[in-house]
Amino acid sequence: MLVYPSDGALLRTIIAVGAIALGVVVLVSALRPFRFGIHADGLSIRRPGLRREIRWAEVATLVLDEPPRRDGYAKPPRLLLVPAQGVPSELVTARHPLDGRPAIELLVLDQVREQPEQVSAALARHAGDRFVDLLALRRAAFEAPELTVGLRGYQMDRVDRLIRRGQDALMSGDASARQAARGEIERATSAGLPVAQRGYSTFQTDTVLGALVTALADHQSTDRETAT
Repeated sequence: MLVYPSDGALLRTIIAVGAIALGVVVLVSALRPFRFGIHADGLSIRRPGLRREIRWAEVATLVLDEPPRRDGYAKPPRLLLVPAQGVPSELVTARHPLDGRPAIELLVLDQVREQPEQVSAALARHAGDRFVDLLALRRAAFEAPELTVGLRGYQMDRVDRLIRRGQDALMSGDASARQAARGEIERATSAGLPVAQRGYSTFQTDTVLGALVTALADHQSTDRETAT
């Protein structure tokens, strides 16, 4: 049961009892008419600009992802839906973060109280292999620490793009993608990353990018051993 904080304790109790009885996971916002439900037949959504029932047959992929950071600040994760082939895509507002397919932004997770892990568990239970948790996959591929921000550090957007590039390459399972990402990071660091008045710690960044290059190289070595 997933509920956005609100003052209506009685309403929350009624919703919780109903959701348990029906076996439905429901996300509710204090800002009506927001409602997002996950159930055996699909999704129920009611928010400004989108009010409908979405059957699983209409869903090609559901992606939980975090947009790229801006100036070192993380943006809240969002849930994207890639419509199945033949389903009208007039509501497309986004793109799949890896392959660029047209997608619909269903939910931004700062609208609900639950953590991304809780939302992910509910979607995995009901959506099955249609659901992809890119947040968890990136962490599993390479978990980058929070970098310290201070004066005269590396330009944050540039560093964040390189880290995301490496993580996505590791996650892809594609040897050529890993090789390309490794080469891009090595060229960027060899040429010297741009320094900004306010940026990431140079020492920490060099350490993290070095570990990322090593991870990319290790995977390539494993690929060669497997091929032989």
